[in-house]
Amino acid sequence: MDFRPTEEQQVLLETVRDFADRELKPLAAQWDREERVPDPWVQQKMAEMGLIGMCLPEEYGGGGQDLLTAILCIEQLARISPLCAASVFESNVGPVRVVDLFGNEAQKQRYLPSVCRGEMQISIGMTEAEAGSALTDLRTQATPVDGGWRIDGRKVFCTGGGHSEAYMVYCRFGTQRGAKGIGAVMVEKETPGLSFGKQEQFMGLRGFPSAELILDGCVVPEDNVIVPAGGFGSLMQCFDIERCGNATMALGISQGALEVAVEYALERETFGKPIAERQAIQMLLADMATRVDAARLLVHRAAIGAQSGIPSVKETSMAKVFANETAKAVTDMAMEVMGAYGYSNEFPIERMLRDSRGWPLAGGTLQIQKIIIASTVLGRRFDQRK
Repeated sequence: MDFRPTEEQQVLLETVRDFADRELKPLAAQWDREERVPDPWVQQKMAEMGLIGMCLPEEYGGGGQDLLTAILCIEQLARISPLCAASVFESNVGPVRVVDLFGNEAQKQRYLPSVCRGEMQISIGMTEAEAGSALTDLRTQATPVDGGWRIDGRKVFCTGGGHSEAYMVYCRFGTQRGAKGIGAVMVEKETPGLSFGKQEQFMGLRGFPSAELILDGCVVPEDNVIVPAGGFGSLMQCFDIERCGNATMALGISQGALEVAVEYALERETFGKPIAERQAIQMLLADMATRVDAARLLVHRAAIGAQSGIPSVKETSMAKVFANETAKAVTDMAMEVMGAYGYSNEFPIERMLRDSRGWPLAGGTLQIQKIIIASTVLGRRFDQRK
């Protein structure tokens, strides 16, 4: 078992890290302060570097890389800011992978090349006001019409809402209740009947567009059905790839906070010597470093296990839970290392702490992930409705 990146991966990581430190780090605080997505040149530069769609097949313009390589790059970008990693995240571990794994050839030709060129971002429309953790209670309805489907419903907390060019919308086909009636359709931004609610204002992850999707008589052709009714299991399998990305975003924040705290501890002096020589600070840094490395190992295990395309639900849930909790703990400890300077927005720790709180809520709450883990450990499923 070799935990070291390959020579090719190492060269790529150094390139991505240098790009993030040199070109993105000076802008991260501004993007957060102004609550806006990074400038278009960032997406273009990442596409030129081969980071956009690096996990998608080469025949559609992708890089044909494995999931672990994308995870390594996402971490390097997220340690500066999750905003910096958003395009790489969405084009490699986001809903585009549903098209990659379950779409037909025409659908792949239609969407994947545009994503790989950085011309299209696909977001997910999944959560509803009464169907978050209880996703099989979703009410967004797909009704058959001539040549396609009429989509009616509302989706909340859609990351990318109003910004992305297309939306993978989970909906119910017909009247069948529960998971068996659920599938997914692609709704493009200019589709008549699709509109967006106001942009959400969050504690952290400022600059991530997020808005309600309002689907009022959206008619999409039959060709836009990516996963038909009965494919809920496939959608959830694919969503485990996105959970790997979620865990990596949290891991990147943790690594970034550790780096800032270490640099500060070496430079800040009290009573004539750096605080790094104080045992209280050493204990904090040791705990931070240990948790970050443990989270990284869990994330990498889940990613390596997904070389066939779909990661293990148990390994992915474990990685998400631990990485999410680590990000909260490590950013808090970094603030303790830095004292009042950590609380000041002149330094990135307060932003990292705010950002760390969003990932446990996205992609399935920690409590739901722990129920999944318990189910795999005990070898049985638990019906929350009974």
